[in-house]
This record gives sequence, C-alpha cells and structure tokens, in this order.
Amino acid sequence: MTNYSTILLAVDLSEESEKVIEPAKTFVNAFGSKIHVLHTIEPFAFAFGGDIPFDVVEIQDQLIEHAKENMRQLINKTGIEVVETDVVVGSVNAEVHRKAKEIDADLVIVGSHGRHGLALLLGSHASDVIHHAEYDVLAVRI
Repeated sequence: MTNYSTILLAVDLSEESEKVIEPAKTFVNAFGSKIHVLHTIEPFAFAFGGDIPFDVVEIQDQLIEHAKENMRQLINKTGIEVVETDVVVGSVNAEVHRKAKEIDADLVIVGSHGRHGLALLLGSHASDVIHHAEYDVLAVRI
C-alpha cells in the first residue's frame, strides 16, 4: 500500500459525510497523513423575473458561511485532525482537481452513491473525479 502523506477529503456536508471521513482516519493513524477537507458549493443559479430585487452575492455568502459552520460541526463530531478546511464556489469536479493539484495530494477521498443505469450514464461527481484524476482516488460508498 502506498504511503499517502497528503489527502484531500471532498465532502458534501450531508449526513453521509461521516462515512467518507472514516477511511481518512485510518490513513492518518497508519501513515500520519495530512488531511485537507474541501466542500464545493455549485454556483448559485437563479431565474430573474419581474421587479423583485435579488442579491445573489448576499445569498451566496450566506451559503458559504452556513457550509463553513456545518464543516466545523462535522470535523468536531468525527474528531478528525485536519490541516486545512476550504469552502469554495464552483464546479465540484474542477475544484477537487484544482485543490488536489494545489496541495500535491497523493489521494483524494470522495463519497459515491454507487448509482447504476441511467444515473450512471449521466455521471456523478465521484465518477468525474475518478476518470480525470492524476492521483489515487478512494470512492467510499455512501
């Protein structure tokens, strides 16, 4: 088994995120791996209509702050020791690859719903991360 020194843990902050953190703890205990946690918020899409003022920036900022708080709670609940947490806005796949390159990750851990059939053909974030990776990827079934 490869000694994974730097791991990017991509979480969606759902209840299933705890399942994605468990393997990361194993790597920390086995290798002393450094964990970086990333949550990506898809860009806020909206339909503008009529005379209703709509401040997208304010809503996006609220989503980011809410995600940061949820990440703090997740990390505290699971007890995982992390080097860095990051909440970004963008395409999940692009941001995972960008962050993995930035931190020179040996391994990226993502959650996968294990979809089949039409959902599989349409793709998922985990699938896209796996197929475009220049590093090892551990897809944890959630």
